[in-house]
Amino acid sequence: MNRKTKPISPFPSPSPHSSLSSTPSRKTLSLSFFSQMARKSSLLKRLGIFVLLLVFAVFALATSFFHPSPPPDRPANDVKLSSDVKQNLENLKGRNLKVKIYMYDLPKKFTYGIIEQHALARGGSVQPGTGVSSLKYPGHQHMGEWYLFSDLNRPEGERVGSPIVKVTDPEEADLFFVPVFSSLSLIVNNGGGLATEGGALRYSDDEMQEELVEWLEKQEYWRRNNGWDHVIVAGDPNAMLRVVDRVKNAVLLVSDFGRLRGDQGSLVKDVIIPYSHRINLYKGEVGVENRNTLLFFMGNRYRKEGGKIRDLLFNLLETEEGVIIKHGTQSRENRRAATRGMHTSKFCLNPAGDTPSACRLFDSIVSLCIPVIVSDSIELPFEDVIDYRKIAVFVETNAALKPEYLVSILKAVTTEKILEYQKELKEVQRYFIYDHPGGTVNEVWRQVSQKLPLIKLMINRDRRLIKRELSEPDCSCLCSNKTGIISSL
Repeated sequence: MNRKTKPISPFPSPSPHSSLSSTPSRKTLSLSFFSQMARKSSLLKRLGIFVLLLVFAVFALATSFFHPSPPPDRPANDVKLSSDVKQNLENLKGRNLKVKIYMYDLPKKFTYGIIEQHALARGGSVQPGTGVSSLKYPGHQHMGEWYLFSDLNRPEGERVGSPIVKVTDPEEADLFFVPVFSSLSLIVNNGGGLATEGGALRYSDDEMQEELVEWLEKQEYWRRNNGWDHVIVAGDPNAMLRVVDRVKNAVLLVSDFGRLRGDQGSLVKDVIIPYSHRINLYKGEVGVENRNTLLFFMGNRYRKEGGKIRDLLFNLLETEEGVIIKHGTQSRENRRAATRGMHTSKFCLNPAGDTPSACRLFDSIVSLCIPVIVSDSIELPFEDVIDYRKIAVFVETNAALKPEYLVSILKAVTTEKILEYQKELKEVQRYFIYDHPGGTVNEVWRQVSQKLPLIKLMINRDRRLIKRELSEPDCSCLCSNKTGIISSL
């Protein structure tokens, strides 16, 4: 007979005669054991949570101390600000990023006084006490100096998209603008300003230049950095030419370097600006339907120096089929005729003038008449953003003077290619319109502002170098157009 073996319990069996209160049952001991274990587990959890919280607090404190959060760009309650306040905040942020320009309050004789002299030299009159607001700068290809001056006289809120900001405290300024009407001064002189009254000179551009530099050299901020951080407009190739050696450190706004030596002007420190167009803007669409003339030119046939090529081109092209080439000076009637000619021609001839550049290039651009540039040493405005090969045909001078060569290459240009040129011209028109809101003025200021790092470099360099006389330009000058590379169609 098999006996059943009872399982051995870890707890002693209670005696049948013992009291229940003195000897715990198995169930009671088991509950007691697990209760103690639960209490220990709860304490460990609480201790763990406390330790984690303590570590997190220490980490947050250390992060805040060693890496403080930058202040927010806008207030936390920005959503409650009015639109005007928001705009002002944005303007302040943008203002701090712009180059700050201070415009000198020049004596009247260097600005509005020259406008008065222009009127007098042409038989006009200026009434005593006439306010400057009634004085109008005469329409001319060198009006760039007037537009820049006017731009800085406008309220800041109207100067939309400008890369610079005008400041009224010279201590805040990065650059200093000298608003002399240097090109208009030449026009006054050439237009009869030397007529005498009782034996005395009526007007002298040379004297104006000398007086301007004498005034500048007395200014604290000119002397402080030897003129490096100053900007002067000299649009006409002869403007400021008498005193250029005394102002050559400044950023010169010029049409080209035709009259300047390598140590006086360069692409490194100066800015090429376009002439103000004198031909009405073409507002039609691209196309060749109304452009029946192949090549058009109307301008002064007889020029000096590099401009002598004009007479040679006249001799070659006068009898060519599809070519209109006329001699004409700046007059109201001639401008009307030039407008008609440029607006009805596929190509417009742009030979050099007395210097490599000439105003008709910019008349061509705003007319959507494809420029044919015959000027080997020309410098062009805004070449950092404009690829002129897409809007103009470049022909080397020697090639252009070969009989029938110029006309033959233009006749070979397809209609599709002409339309491509015109589309590109339409895209870049604004760069050559001074009164366009996003046009020439803003682009000139953009290029000026880009000179600032170099200007600071030259100021610091100038302060440490021992002065010395050099027979050749030093490394602060990069002479223009010395590569010998010519791009042709």
